[in-house]
Amino acid sequence: MWDSVILLYTTMVKKTYTASDIEILKGIEPVQKRPGMYTDTSTPNHLLQEVLDNCVDESIAGFCNNIDITINIDGSFTVKDDGRGMPVDIHPEYKKSGVEVIMTNLHSGAKFSNKNYKYSGGLHGVGVSVVSALSESLIIDIERDGDSNIHQISFKDGLISKKLSTIATTKKNSHGTSITFKPNKIYFDNFDIEINKLHKLVEAKTILKPGLKIKINDLKYHIGEKVYCHSGSLDEYLKNNLESLTLLPKEPLLIELEDEFFEVTSTVCWLDDIDETIQDSYVNLIPTSEGGTHVNSLKSAVADSLRDFMSSHKIMPKNLKIIPDDIWKNTSYLISIKISDPQFVGQTKNKLQSTAIGSKLASQLKDRLELWLNNHSDTAEEISNLAIQNAHQRLSNNKAKKTKSSNKNSIMPSRLSDCSSKEININELFLVEGDSAGGSAKQARDRTFQAILPLRGKILNTWEVSSSKILESKEVQDITTAIGVQPGESNLSSLRYGKICILADADSDGLHIATLLIALFVKHFPDLVLNEHIYVALPPLYRLDYKNKTHYAISDEHLNEILKKHKIKSTDNNLGITRFKGLGEMNPSQLRETTLIPASRKLILLSLDNKNKDIKKLNMMLSKKTASDRKAWLEKKGNLAQTN
Repeated sequence: MWDSVILLYTTMVKKTYTASDIEILKGIEPVQKRPGMYTDTSTPNHLLQEVLDNCVDESIAGFCNNIDITINIDGSFTVKDDGRGMPVDIHPEYKKSGVEVIMTNLHSGAKFSNKNYKYSGGLHGVGVSVVSALSESLIIDIERDGDSNIHQISFKDGLISKKLSTIATTKKNSHGTSITFKPNKIYFDNFDIEINKLHKLVEAKTILKPGLKIKINDLKYHIGEKVYCHSGSLDEYLKNNLESLTLLPKEPLLIELEDEFFEVTSTVCWLDDIDETIQDSYVNLIPTSEGGTHVNSLKSAVADSLRDFMSSHKIMPKNLKIIPDDIWKNTSYLISIKISDPQFVGQTKNKLQSTAIGSKLASQLKDRLELWLNNHSDTAEEISNLAIQNAHQRLSNNKAKKTKSSNKNSIMPSRLSDCSSKEININELFLVEGDSAGGSAKQARDRTFQAILPLRGKILNTWEVSSSKILESKEVQDITTAIGVQPGESNLSSLRYGKICILADADSDGLHIATLLIALFVKHFPDLVLNEHIYVALPPLYRLDYKNKTHYAISDEHLNEILKKHKIKSTDNNLGITRFKGLGEMNPSQLRETTLIPASRKLILLSLDNKNKDIKKLNMMLSKKTASDRKAWLEKKGNLAQTN
């Protein structure tokens, strides 16, 4: 078969190759031969953008305030602006009208120098001629200031079908250009435009050029008329589009730069929810979906400035490398650059490749960012913590499978004082706050069925941390190894204890630690909670000695109940009240009697009676996103806190 194919091919190709075989494509022929080299052929959206870009260039130059886009019923588009109007006078070299030269010759236009446009998007001189080449019809109406005539020229498949002529008169001071074109279906996969994409593009143009009004009148898709015009700043726009999320800082950082090479406006903020980030970039008001030099400069500036801040403020963890992606992961940004003679990758202009400005832009952005970070150190530390979390998450993801596998077969934590029984149903593990209390608990326990694991300090707030990430915490890893169940695991066959008891001080710090442990089990070990394996121990806060009898109270309310029950006056000289500052102040016998012996201790089963309500309450107490709700709750109920 392949022999036949090769034979056929060789018979089709000429054996000789001479100068006469060389073809020269003239005018707009290259576009029609290879349209994909000049535009996006999936839909006509890019053709419409090319026409719009020329109108916006007039606005950037200060000559256009209004642009009207009409989507006609027949699939054609009309774009009208109130700019200077395309030139209708005769070109001195080509002896044709300026509009004819522009529309029939690639790489023709007034944007190759900055004499007429300091900044422009349609700088290649290709865009609008491509529109003509790929349209079955294109009509241009032109009004020039100081000229009372309306000039019209028509094209068909890129060639003139009606020469430039005067079709009517108009007001003396009326000016602008109107282009109506109908894309040729043969060049596009889908003849219908992506209407939402168009609206997003138009909105972005008006955001980036305050005061510019663009109206879309949709006659084909029956969406109707919508007008876009904005007077606010770029940071306001970013904030409004992220209004449901918690931002760092609360007001996005706005950076504006201007020198002889470029004008830049950029706004940046950080947020917890990486699924909701906005990351958009523009060059001369043209969206660059693939970024490029300006985005890379911003990334570099953000990463370098924050790492320098972390280093100078001694926030950078030892033996942890923060890479740019750790910092950039939570970033939302908008960056708009105006630059003379920008270099793009391809005619579709999705990516900026003007490398000459890269280092200069990055340096200036870094200077501004460093100044802001050092003037807002509290917020900068919060941003730094996000980057640190991302670094841990990255390392954890890389080692997740390995860590999970090794933990199942790992040696028990050195601080664990295990029980001798192998009867899982009766075995108990006490997670005890502090080494001091852990020592007393080890002496007070029944070694047969009670195990003790002392915890040092407050554990990680795991409420908004992934199950793979939490294993980076030594305390959490010890708990996981001790109980024999991995975070997120539903199979409890390897569980080593029937009861896992949280034992913390009865003061506010102890309650905080208990809450963090509760969050750990609810979030990452839900099946342990569901199957009633998690308990909270209630150690006493007070000891009452009265007439050779001893009572223990777990709270102020409980203390008052005991006094009332036994008719004891608080002023009685025979009454002695001791307040335990912590579990470490209790001797082993007291701890055994009050907290460890099943017959006399108080244990509360951790359960979610109203799951949605309980989860919502935990979220309010622990989530970074609910700081304002938490503040309001504290302001309302803070007076109920015990102060002794």
